[in-house]
Amino acid sequence: MTVSRNPEGPSVLSVSQSSKHNFSKDRVESVLLVEGLGIDGDAHSGTTVQHVFRKRSHPTEPNLRQVHLIHAELFDELEQDGFEVRAGDLGENITTRGIDLLNLPEGTLLRIGPDAVVQVTGLRNPCRQIDRFQTGLLKAVLPRDSEGKVVRKTGIMGIVLTGGLVSIDDGIRAEVPAGPQRRLKCV
Repeated sequence: MTVSRNPEGPSVLSVSQSSKHNFSKDRVESVLLVEGLGIDGDAHSGTTVQHVFRKRSHPTEPNLRQVHLIHAELFDELEQDGFEVRAGDLGENITTRGIDLLNLPEGTLLRIGPDAVVQVTGLRNPCRQIDRFQTGLLKAVLPRDSEGKVVRKTGIMGIVLTGGLVSIDDGIRAEVPAGPQRRLKCV
């Protein structure tokens, strides 16, 4: 099943990576996803947790944050609120267009490009660094719904099940797991 808001089909708008633990990542033409590790050459690649804060307290946890995906529609929304955010600015590896990432259930398989498969593990929980990037941005990406619950808009995380090259304009196909669906939680 493909979850799409784009009549031309979901696609990769941009890809980014950084070998350092910087807040933003550099936009590149393509990234190589490596099975069980993440993005080749990216600071968050590895079998165990690579997030700096989490690595200090739980260094042997499995890395459920090998690949970070954000929907470009968020940037459009933020622009209307006066923010200027471009692909890679929030640290994502893959910027998508036309797929409702935040409403995919846990375990969804994202087939990206000709070969790569990423399994969705959960939501990204943004930290205070986002306000250092642009003042007020944290509140904009963590609004509250009508019931007062926080809505996390800064994308999703996943692990690489099948490696492959992912490039700008590659198609994305989502396969939702059979059976009961589990809503995404922060990982």
